Amino acid sequence: MRSTCLVAALAGLAYAAPRPQSINFEELDAAEVPAVTGPAPEALVEPVTYSEQVAKAEAAAEVTEELSSPAKRGLVARGVNDPCSPQPAGSGPVPTPDTAAAFLAFPEFSDTANNASTPQGYALSFSNKQASVSLSSYLGLYTLKSYDPIKCQQLCDAANLCSAFNIYFERNPTLAPAEACPKPDSLTNIKCTLWGSPVTPESAKNKGQWRREFQVVIAGSNGYTKNNAPDAQTGFTGPSPMGGAINAPNSYIGQKYFPGVYDAGQCAGACQANTAYNQRHPRADGTYDACNFYNVYLLSKNNVPQGTYCSLYTKPWEKKYSTNFGQYRGSDYYSVSSSYAYTLAPQDPGHI
Repeated sequence: MRSTCLVAALAGLAYAAPRPQSINFEELDAAEVPAVTGPAPEALVEPVTYSEQVAKAEAAAEVTEELSSPAKRGLVARGVNDPCSPQPAGSGPVPTPDTAAAFLAFPEFSDTANNASTPQGYALSFSNKQASVSLSSYLGLYTLKSYDPIKCQQLCDAANLCSAFNIYFERNPTLAPAEACPKPDSLTNIKCTLWGSPVTPESAKNKGQWRREFQVVIAGSNGYTKNNAPDAQTGFTGPSPMGGAINAPNSYIGQKYFPGVYDAGQCAGACQANTAYNQRHPRADGTYDACNFYNVYLLSKNNVPQGTYCSLYTKPWEKKYSTNFGQYRGSDYYSVSSSYAYTLAPQDPGHI
């Protein structure tokens, strides 16, 4: 998904200097938010296709491109099931009567969710909600044979950059609703969705939808978030945990924001591309601003994860400078979490 480039200082225009390092809301507003925020209503499996290597390469290419001529990327449309086609059998119980209200009130769903085990290495983010997660960091979907958080955790651990998962019961139709079959009988699927950012109670906001006259609803929804740091990046030391975001007195050269998956590799790509561009366009004395250090963090709006925020610097900074924990924009609070620092090794001296 298209990012927003916030690179502030280009070589030949200005030396790295003190400048505001607060959240740039104008740039956030301009960002193209990923269109896909969860699985398609009719989907049973949507394998994870996110690639760290591809994302890093795209991030580097975007920095170079955006310094001269921004462009937008198209979106791929989903397909749909054929009208009235039979759907694969579900694995969960079907309440009686076969109505959305009975599904939401079915005690077996809430009991299962409330008694589910939390996998090792994860924390329970929320339990027994009647809504599933909807975020721009969506990675993929699997349909399970049983309500098994351990199985869902294993799928998350096997996926690139999976930070969290959501497991839930979903009321689905036995036939793909169409004009000839607008309200088929129901079945119960047990779904496991994977996410490239933490999940929060506030992110569980998908309460279902209508498919013709059939109502899709959700019950027993549990969310779990992984307790770990982002991956190491080639050419950098780290990740080093910070408090909030870095607010340094100097050496700041710009920012970049990527909506969607929390991916420190995108910041590495942006940092390296920024240096490469500046090196190709040095000042008259042969110097250029080299990105020797970057701070990456997860930006959230009202506790709903939004994307990856990168701040670039010409020299490293200690944790004591990570003092920006968030800020208000009107009544909305934008918070900083999962803040880490990466240091280029060896350091680039910044001269030809």
